[in-house]
Amino acid sequence: MRDVEPILWKGGRLSLLDQRRLPQRETYLELRGARDTARAIRSMVVRGAPAIGVTAAFGLALEAARFRSGHLRDDFERAAGVLLAARPTAVNLRWALERLRETAAAVGQDAAPRTLAAALRKQALALYREDIAANRALGAAGARVLPSGDVLTHCNAGALATAGYGTALGVIRAAWSSGRRFGVYATETRPFLQGARLTAWELVRLRIPVTLITDGMVGALLATRKVAAVVVGTDRTAANGDVANKIGTYTIAVLARRHGVPFYVAAPTSSIDLDCASGDDIPIEERDADEVTHIRGRRVATEGVRVFNPAFDVTPAELVTAIITEQGVVRGGDRTGLARAVHAAQRHR
Repeated sequence: MRDVEPILWKGGRLSLLDQRRLPQRETYLELRGARDTARAIRSMVVRGAPAIGVTAAFGLALEAARFRSGHLRDDFERAAGVLLAARPTAVNLRWALERLRETAAAVGQDAAPRTLAAALRKQALALYREDIAANRALGAAGARVLPSGDVLTHCNAGALATAGYGTALGVIRAAWSSGRRFGVYATETRPFLQGARLTAWELVRLRIPVTLITDGMVGALLATRKVAAVVVGTDRTAANGDVANKIGTYTIAVLARRHGVPFYVAAPTSSIDLDCASGDDIPIEERDADEVTHIRGRRVATEGVRVFNPAFDVTPAELVTAIITEQGVVRGGDRTGLARAVHAAQRHR
């Protein structure tokens, strides 16, 4: 079965698998520059921190075709600002744009626009390939520490959330490919239903047994002692090991600690923010009320109700058993270990 390809870059064209339409329809949208790329990120055509970063890089590379001679720096920063504002919590977005900023600086502001555009396209493609390689290495590292038994995951940290392969689902895929057999429990992940629509879809395609549960069933499931481990992704991990992930992750971490279930976070080093001291410094995006009051465009809540809709929450490092990176596994809350992993990845690049 062919791999899921959430991001297609062919012939200098960028197309995204529209994740809002899954699992009913597999359709791709072609993007042409920074503004429609930012719109696609904001509206959840593409989501997941690694995928957002790679997509933004390609979007900026496309926009560079419109840069003006003598104004490369201003045009670059204007386009980067549009993209950076699309999703504030996912640090991969800023990280990817910074990589392209370094490329632009190396090319120089006096270069021809087409020269800069070519260099940015090359760097964006390098980020795409690096992400897939990092996910595969992360998956292999995680498979080695994952205990035997069934696994619980939250939201979607699979191929759809990355350039390909996946982070949390990358760990699950690697363990399954090694010959181990187990089941996966996936939360539906309200309000956008990434687990029900996306994670379940990916696992069914991979022929890995998956059981869907509502978010409110996690405590009851863990109390049965049927789950050997929890594995989730992350949109930003602070220097102290605090983890920002999809809303509901913190609740699962608390319940996992209560029931003695190890809680693992799959975090490519691109999502580790050493400039962010703790989870208190992570901006938490709050999204539109309609995501809570409506399902698939149909209102399910009474008119006039107030809505609190943060897209993410922060899980304190003390609740994290370990953070799995492409550079190895770091004990939860190990600041030195996280910094070492990030610096090792930088040297590798």
